[in-house]
Amino acid sequence: MRIRHHPILDFSAREPLPFTFNKKIIAGEEGDTIASALHAAGIKELTISQTYHTPRGFFCGIGKCSSCLMRVNGVPNVRTCIAPLQKNIIVERQHEFAALPTAPFTGRGKRTITTDVLVVGAGPAGLCAALQAASHGANVLLVDENPRLGGQLIKQTHKFFGSLQERAGTRGIDIATELEADIKKYEQTGKLTLMAESTVIGAYEAAEGYRFGLVKRINYQTQLYDIHCGAAILACGAMENMLLFPGNDLPGVYGAGAVQTLMNVYGVKPGENVLMVGAGNVGLIVSYQLLQAGIAVDRVVEAAPVIGGYHVHAAKLRRCGVPIYTSHSIQEVYGESSVEGAVVVQLDSHWKPIPGTEEDVACDTVCLAVGLTPSTRLLSQIGVPLEYISEAGGFVALHDDTMQTGKSRIYVAGDASGIEEASTAMIEGKIAGCAAAKALGYPVKPETLALFKEEVAKLRAGPFGEKPRQAKAKIEAKAREQHA
Repeated sequence: MRIRHHPILDFSAREPLPFTFNKKIIAGEEGDTIASALHAAGIKELTISQTYHTPRGFFCGIGKCSSCLMRVNGVPNVRTCIAPLQKNIIVERQHEFAALPTAPFTGRGKRTITTDVLVVGAGPAGLCAALQAASHGANVLLVDENPRLGGQLIKQTHKFFGSLQERAGTRGIDIATELEADIKKYEQTGKLTLMAESTVIGAYEAAEGYRFGLVKRINYQTQLYDIHCGAAILACGAMENMLLFPGNDLPGVYGAGAVQTLMNVYGVKPGENVLMVGAGNVGLIVSYQLLQAGIAVDRVVEAAPVIGGYHVHAAKLRRCGVPIYTSHSIQEVYGESSVEGAVVVQLDSHWKPIPGTEEDVACDTVCLAVGLTPSTRLLSQIGVPLEYISEAGGFVALHDDTMQTGKSRIYVAGDASGIEEASTAMIEGKIAGCAAAKALGYPVKPETLALFKEEVAKLRAGPFGEKPRQAKAKIEAKAREQHA
């Protein structure tokens, strides 16, 4: 299942990393996660459902769901989709409830870190927020759950639209590389500290400022940190949406981001023949990227009567012979231990299935590109007021035009503040970084913030920015009401 030939990415064979899975030797490669190495070996069943006792597989690819939890070197509940593969580790599939750990307890004591600004999430918004806060003099701690920086950028092989300032015409993977290089420069100055493979587990009371608990993963074990900060920017991203249909929990049903992760980050095919559900920008772009990787796309189905994404993306697919069916959706997926096929059906003007229009589609992969939901758990725990804004993708933190939430010196940016494009997320991160530094007394020129606000307004101009414009207008209006 390895992708060896790609028009953009280099997936040449890397150093082999043998490991044991369920008492069998598997050959992974340097740079793999545990889950990607298993997929490359054709193993899609990662765990067993606690309730239904049925197989579960890779779904989100970013550590947000529980479908990939496994026992590694005696440690249970390891999120194998974000756990880097190491040589000669022992991986075991968990059956329903995880058994107690057999690995020795290291007994590491709690450590304390004090910083000006804590940035949670090293995607496009978090990276830009950290860089702006550090460039204005603040000491910054940047944390992310994943082993690599960049969030969604590291899997985006297409060239971005937008403005020259936000790197229009540049591939997402190249933007991620540029931002990572900038982060390393600030690390050398001592103004910025990076902690990858680290999870913020909660927000707690503090005499001054804010206090967060953080767990850093070290060789599948953990180190607890007590983080004290004057301000925090929560750029926690979003989670893949799921659709309700029979068979939606079979291994081989993936979120679109998970397909991109396997394919564009680790060079592993999610399958050989894909049914794409959703014709927004994500569904169209990922479908084309599947074709670039040599993977067949049977069709794209879209429940809405019109294509939601840019027509330039739809045109590329059609030129490659991939049909796009609007007013169609998935009815069910079938298979024993993984996806073997699916049934699609036409919808009427009331979004109801039309009897007699069912069609069987032979596929081994179903990719769901049906939107994202902002990740708000940490925001909720710290007490930030949330509101359901449908145009923003769900519950979001109320915030003003400086990205400050209802809690003083707690900021939000990127998809956690409302689902939008990566270009917008980067500017929101810059605004939040400047605002946080300014709130802590560091000099920030008023024209700097004004310039970023003007730039984000330009990106939201035009017909495709209508929904984000409506979302932000509602968010800011509700924030003003609450403040009053």
